[in-house]
Amino acid sequence: MNRARIALLTTTLLLAGAAVGCGSSTDGKSAAQPSASATPSANPLVEFTNAVNHAQLESYATGIPAFQELEVFPPKWCKALDQGHSVEWMLGDGGLYPVGWEWGTKKPDAYQLVVMGVRAYCPKHTTAVTDELKASGVY
Repeated sequence: MNRARIALLTTTLLLAGAAVGCGSSTDGKSAAQPSASATPSANPLVEFTNAVNHAQLESYATGIPAFQELEVFPPKWCKALDQGHSVEWMLGDGGLYPVGWEWGTKKPDAYQLVVMGVRAYCPKHTTAVTDELKASGVY
């Protein structure tokens, strides 16, 4: 998927999210506003897709894989991390290496993808993932 298509997807997802939040009541008053303490939650797919797009990974120099193929990995990585698995396990015996039928990812880029996916989908694991990768000398 080229950068223009990713930008279009990102814009579409952001607009769809904004449209869901818009509305008004039938009594002429505006819809209920979230409390001041509420923080807007970002769509993890948009965050992940943007991160991949901006990273300009060497593996994807000729084109980033379709987001539908990439988006399946971060939730699986998060589940594996929730179960106590390591990044090394995920990209090895765990069978969660980011690769498709017609695309692949070099190992250094795979580590970066895991970090980007974890930051977007399960940020509570970010420190553990980056600490593991730093300890192994790959991050």
